[in-house]
Amino acid sequence: MKQKLQVMVIFGTRPEAVKMAPVIKTLQQHPQSIDLKICVTAQHREMLDQVLEAFHITPDIDLDLMAHDQTLADLTARIFTSLDPVLAKHQPDWILIQGDTTTVMAAAILGYYRQIRIGHVEAGLRTHDKWQPFPEEMNRRIAGVMADLHFAPTENNRHNLLREGIPDALIKVTGNPAIDALRMVSQQPAPPQVEQLLNETGVAGGARRLVLVTAHRRENFGQPILDICKALKRLAQTYQDEITIIYPVHLNPNIQEPVYETLSGIENIRLLPPLDYLPLVHLMKHATLILTDSGGIQEEAPSLGVPTLVLRQRTERQEGVAAGTLKLVGTDPEDIFIEARYLLDDPAAHAAMAGAINPYGDGHAAERIVAALLATTKV
Repeated sequence: MKQKLQVMVIFGTRPEAVKMAPVIKTLQQHPQSIDLKICVTAQHREMLDQVLEAFHITPDIDLDLMAHDQTLADLTARIFTSLDPVLAKHQPDWILIQGDTTTVMAAAILGYYRQIRIGHVEAGLRTHDKWQPFPEEMNRRIAGVMADLHFAPTENNRHNLLREGIPDALIKVTGNPAIDALRMVSQQPAPPQVEQLLNETGVAGGARRLVLVTAHRRENFGQPILDICKALKRLAQTYQDEITIIYPVHLNPNIQEPVYETLSGIENIRLLPPLDYLPLVHLMKHATLILTDSGGIQEEAPSLGVPTLVLRQRTERQEGVAAGTLKLVGTDPEDIFIEARYLLDDPAAHAAMAGAINPYGDGHAAERIVAALLATTKV
């Protein structure tokens, strides 16, 4: 009798959980051939738990490593010392990791140390600038060096890997499982909190347009987040009777403090705690415009037909820029204001971005990833 393939999925943040949820659900459909273990580092505790609950996923191993305002060095050291005994105990045939977090980088190195094969989901994204996004660009590159199978969302990602010397046979173009997750969640009814918020702000009745904002990345700490807030304040004042800006604010004090200090008390700006994935998706569906430095939203918004301005100097998701679904605007307040105003004032420009073709897949990435794993032979 053929032995089951031992697969361990490892993740630690909300974005990883969102994108791995469809993969986990698909792996669970093969109990006769796959023995699955789910391990979370919980480097983001509350935000991770929201997604686990939304997708009804219960980890087998929870390392619970989140600490308040921890440094990258502290987090990395804790992942190494906590995760290595788990790998030593279970010795899976494959580790599956996703994206570019500290958990991904550390798990990839530990898997290599333990001579465990590594499948890297969302492989091959590059800005070719090690400082942007920081530290994600280097986390992803390190994972790529260690990986044995590379699940690239797009052909552009595949070509990045080929240029780095990865054999084509080890690269599978799958689409991005973010689109799988989005399809699963967007079909669910909007939660009452979203309906109430849209009614209170005049968005539901069409009296105002919704501008949704997410900004939290490490490279935007300090002056960049202050500049983003300056642009948001100007937009709110310019379109005082026309738009509502909704900004779920990340828990990191480097974001919380400047955002609340600058934007609190402005009538048409709503600052919220971080939202669960389900309400966030439904707010995106109702948005006229999204301003974000998030990676995942750069993939999700085009699927929903929402023009998106990227609050970063570089993006590893160049396909969206090339397709016209995204526009890089950086963090200069004047640039943000001008580009947002252009899309708010020009219906033709807005329609051109909203109607651009989503380059990130058809919602069946998880099936392709699991099929590739099942095609491997057990060591």
